[in-house]
Amino acid sequence: MSLGASTDLSHYLAVAASVRPNCHNCNSTPGIRCCLRNPIGAYNGVLSMPMSKKNENRVVAVKAKAENEGKGEGLTYKGAGVDIDAGSELVRRIAKMAPGIGGFGGLFPLGDNYLVAGTDGVGTKLMLAFETGIHDTIGIDLVAMSVNDIVTSGAKPLFFLDYFATGHLDVDVAEQVIKGIVDGCKQSDCALLGGETAEMPGLYKEGEYDLSGCAVGIVKKEDVINGKNITAGDIIIGLPSSGVHSNGFSLVRRVLAHSGLQLKDKLPGGDITIAEALMAPTTIYVKQVLDIISKGGVKGIAHITGGGFTDNIPRVFPDGLGALIYENSWDIPTVFKWLQEAGKIEDSEMMRTFNMGIGMVLVVSPEAANGVLENLVETGKAYRIGEVISGNGVTYR
Repeated sequence: MSLGASTDLSHYLAVAASVRPNCHNCNSTPGIRCCLRNPIGAYNGVLSMPMSKKNENRVVAVKAKAENEGKGEGLTYKGAGVDIDAGSELVRRIAKMAPGIGGFGGLFPLGDNYLVAGTDGVGTKLMLAFETGIHDTIGIDLVAMSVNDIVTSGAKPLFFLDYFATGHLDVDVAEQVIKGIVDGCKQSDCALLGGETAEMPGLYKEGEYDLSGCAVGIVKKEDVINGKNITAGDIIIGLPSSGVHSNGFSLVRRVLAHSGLQLKDKLPGGDITIAEALMAPTTIYVKQVLDIISKGGVKGIAHITGGGFTDNIPRVFPDGLGALIYENSWDIPTVFKWLQEAGKIEDSEMMRTFNMGIGMVLVVSPEAANGVLENLVETGKAYRIGEVISGNGVTYR
C-alpha cells in the first residue's frame, strides 16, 4: 500500500484500517505498510550537521560511580543502565564507516536544497505509558524527537513516518498512540505520510509496544544553519521545555523506585501528580524556531536531549569555542528539583542527563539577541542563558 507525497492525516487513518500481511515478514505477520514507491532524486552523497570533537576539558564535576549507589552517594544515569560515553563511542566508530554521521540531522543534497532527515524513539518513557495507561500523548513525544532534531538545521519538516510494534495488537491502544502522532504532526505542520504496524507474538510482553519514527524536512542550501559562523560573544538563548521530555527516563524510574512514592502521588512541591509531570508531552519547537530564524541572526541550534547541556551545546560550535551558562538564569521546573533531591543526584549529572527546563538552545548574534528576547520573554518563552566563549565544552557560572 503506497501513499503519495500529498497524503494528509485523514488519508493515513483511512488506510490504517486496512490490514494486510507484511510482505517482508516470513511469518505473514499482520502489518500496515506505507512507503514511497520511488526515492526523490538520485543518490549523490549524504551530508550531516557537523559535530565538534569530544572535549576532554569540560568544566564539570566527575559523575558518581554506579557501584557507590546505595552507599549514601547520588544516583547516576550510568547506574540506571545508560552509559552516555558508550553511546558517544559508538557514534565515533560509526563515523569512521560513514563520515559525517553524528549531527542532529542528516543532510541530503537535492538541487538548491537539502533534504534533512532524523529518526528516533521515545525510550523507556514507554514503560511509564504502560503503567499509567496514558497512551494518547506518547505519539507527540515520538514526532517531537525527530522534528526537533531536523529543525536545528533550519529545515521545515515535510513528512513523518512511524513504526509501531507489539506482541498482540490492541486496536484501542494503537488508536490512542496514532492519535498522538497525528497531533504531533499537526503541531509541526508536516504530513503523516505513512507507517508500519507490526504484530510479533513472543517478542513483547503483554500490553507492551515499541515506537520509532522518522522525519524528513527541507532547507535551502543558502539558509542552512550549521554553526560555522559562531564567534565568541554570541548570545545563547534557551526555549523552555514542558518537563523531562523523552530522555533520562531510566534514571527517572530509578529515582521513583528509591523515593518510595508512586506515580499517582502528588509531585512534591507541585500541584499535579508525578505521573502527570513525567508524562507531559515533549514540546515541539518547529513553528517557534522557524519564526525566530526568519527574523535573522540565528547561527546555531541545539536540541537538548540525551547528554543535556553538557554534551549537546558543544555539538554546534566550531573548534576552540565553548559555552558559558549563567546559573539561575531560567526557571527550573519542579519535577527536576524533586528528581535531584529524591535521587541525591550531582549537579553535573543532572546537567548531562536532563534538559533542566530548556529543551532547545539557539546561538544568535548579539545584534539579534535583543529582538528575539523582546518578542519572546514577555510570554515567558525564552531566556538569555549564556554566551559563547573561547575555550572548550560547557562552563556553568
